[in-house]
Amino acid sequence: MARKQRTPRWLEAARRRGPGVPEGARTDWLTRALGRAGVLPRAEAEQAIRDGRVEVDGRVQTDLFAPVRPESRVRLDGVERALTSRVWALMFHKPAGPVVHGSDPEGVGTVFERLRAVLPPELAGFEWYAVGRLDRDTTGLLLFSNDEQFVRHATAPETHLPKRYVARVEGLPTEETLGRLRMGLELEDGPTRLAGAALREPDVVVLTLTEGRHHQVKRMLEAVRHPVLTLHREAVGEVVLDVPEGAFRPLTDAEVAEGLGFSGAAWD
Repeated sequence: MARKQRTPRWLEAARRRGPGVPEGARTDWLTRALGRAGVLPRAEAEQAIRDGRVEVDGRVQTDLFAPVRPESRVRLDGVERALTSRVWALMFHKPAGPVVHGSDPEGVGTVFERLRAVLPPELAGFEWYAVGRLDRDTTGLLLFSNDEQFVRHATAPETHLPKRYVARVEGLPTEETLGRLRMGLELEDGPTRLAGAALREPDVVVLTLTEGRHHQVKRMLEAVRHPVLTLHREAVGEVVLDVPEGAFRPLTDAEVAEGLGFSGAAWD
């Protein structure tokens, strides 16, 4: 007899918490609401709406941007589906190779494809947004969320969320070099903020930034004549990567609220 698969602890905890939708929640548009609530990811939701498979309050709805609210009665293929949702945030251990884009012209693949390949059915229906970017050859912590407000919070310059990178570099940086990194450098797009800089090994620099400019770590280390050989992000805020390469896990409420400083809700 087949053994019954045990429900993951994180899913049991989420069900106990419930959807967490606030009173007086605002109107959203249909395609995005379906993705936020885990009914269908955006591309599939758009096709289902065009095909006339979605009803809103008793009428077939073919407008992708039709306004809906959490209490709207939505049916997909005749089955009623709730639009209530909670903010989900996932950590994913990005391997080298895939890009943080919707498609990859080089054929290696995207982080979205890699993430979806390991998601359980309970999370497969959400539209997942990457929180910031990592270069193709950079590995490590990449956050995803079903909520754009969370993404804006975590990527906004004024949030000042620290991001910790580990870079193996050419040469052996000195304490004087680390001091220059800490105090900020003048790059072609302006001065960098104060940063944390320390050595983990003679040729391994740990750099902590509170901003996220394009290729910033690589450009800063290039500017002090220690080009990056390999780059890995191991932490964002107080959330530290703790899953194997290619794996994921949902963040806890405490990690989202305290570790990343986010207190919003999906329909705020």
